[in-house]
Amino acid sequence: MSAPRVVSLAPSATATVAALGAADHLVGVTAHCDLPDDAAPGSAHGDGSPTVVGGWLNPDLDRVVALDPAVVLTSDALQADLADACRDRGLDVAHREPSTLDDAVDGFAARGSDVARPEAGERLAADTRDRLDRVAGAVADRPRPTVYCEEWSDPPMAAGNWVPDAVRAAGGRYPFVDPGERSREVDPAAVAAADPDHVVVHVCGRGDRVDPETVESRDWAVDAPVSVIDDSLLNQPSPALLDGVERLARLLHPEAFSVAGDDADV
Repeated sequence: MSAPRVVSLAPSATATVAALGAADHLVGVTAHCDLPDDAAPGSAHGDGSPTVVGGWLNPDLDRVVALDPAVVLTSDALQADLADACRDRGLDVAHREPSTLDDAVDGFAARGSDVARPEAGERLAADTRDRLDRVAGAVADRPRPTVYCEEWSDPPMAAGNWVPDAVRAAGGRYPFVDPGERSREVDPAAVAAADPDHVVVHVCGRGDRVDPETVESRDWAVDAPVSVIDDSLLNQPSPALLDGVERLARLLHPEAFSVAGDDADV
């Protein structure tokens, strides 16, 4: 059976398909999607690199249709209308809306089924849970520092969705947004009242190109170190999220990973 032609309109779906070893199924992606250098995109179809069909919220659907995909991948509530628009064009759409860390991990297996790689999807989900278990073991019984994660800085917005779960998985407390709730604007005074031990900035769409001084110099009563983390490690429900959990765990509990050999395991 030939590899299915896949158009991914969500960066998280594109990253997950690549992690499944199925980047060669991709015939179309958005301008916001990244593929690893060794992903060999498009090779199963002899088409070279996948066609860029536009932005993740405003792709050119005529171009998508012309690619004749077996399935179009969308993600997040912000793409729900786009998913419907694709269906109206007669396209088969696999739409996923993870809102928690468990949802994201379960979604890896689901994406495997979406692109005809179910066994790879199950393996990726299982490997991810093994990584989470290793982090949990490393931070078990340690004090849990309070962490404030900022997804947007003007105005300040506390990260929601799976980020509260990620902080807790990394051994921290996150009193700002409940798991599964959307990110929301916060009053700096409320953040100060929570007295965070760490401030983590991962501004959506900025990668790690954020000057911590923009937060450190804010007029608020927060005296905590500011760490900038690439937004793809926390804002995207792809396998990169596990890299984000591990990065947070090392930030919050460096002593748990200071023994020789631990870094190789977690």
